[in-house]
Amino acid sequence: MNPTEINTSLFKRLRFVLVETSRAGNVGSVARAMKTMGFSELVLVAPRCDDPLHDAEAVAFASGAGDVLAGARIVGSIGEALEGCNFAAAVSARLREFSPPVWTPRAFAAHVAGQGDLQQPQDDLRPPQGDSRPPQGALWPALLLGNERVGLPNEIVERCNVLINIPSNPDYSSLNLSQAAQVLAYEARLAALGEAGGTVAARGVGFQGDAASLAQVEGMYAHLEEALVALGFLNASNPKKLMPRLKRLFARTGLETEEVNILRGIARAILEQAPKR
Repeated sequence: MNPTEINTSLFKRLRFVLVETSRAGNVGSVARAMKTMGFSELVLVAPRCDDPLHDAEAVAFASGAGDVLAGARIVGSIGEALEGCNFAAAVSARLREFSPPVWTPRAFAAHVAGQGDLQQPQDDLRPPQGDSRPPQGALWPALLLGNERVGLPNEIVERCNVLINIPSNPDYSSLNLSQAAQVLAYEARLAALGEAGGTVAARGVGFQGDAASLAQVEGMYAHLEEALVALGFLNASNPKKLMPRLKRLFARTGLETEEVNILRGIARAILEQAPKR
């Protein structure tokens, strides 16, 4: 399995675990947060609300993520929830005196997507014998989020590999359960798509042409400069910083061949219409 395959499969590998959730609506909201970022594996440990997968509030708050909600599993212990996982991260706004290393959501996401240095998982979190999941190369991670009022108990936090603390306003650091899940799912999605994930998503909409060569771009700059001089917009004897600034502007766009041709067409039309000097 190459690194790209490992990163892509994070959408299948990452498990969200809600521990003793009190309100069914929060379960639905977490399902929605997960689906918007492409994740689907949800496990509930001893929920304190009745029938959280079918509760009317949970279904309403899931709002289009009913498949994630319906596919969630309910288990009675943290051991069952972590079965098949080899890396667990506790999410908490409260730092503990005795806790695993404290990471940011971004550090966690990069690590489980295979972009960081793999650390040895705890023995009791390795996939069970006979599990078909790959024991080497890719982590099978779980994110643990605790009860809305009391969070995660110390014994569960201490069992995890890392503790994730979301950087927030120190004067008001309280995040709703689904808000915390959304932050984590977002960071995990970016990491799963690779370092250029944001750029790929933005440029992946619609047609993408071939990138213009340096020679094509330089030819376009020369043609554009000639047109601007013909218009009287650029003083050839005192050009100042106009062309360097235009070059910096276009450099930020990632010009394609067809775009260079369009700009040269504009320059050609200007030259045809400009008064002869």
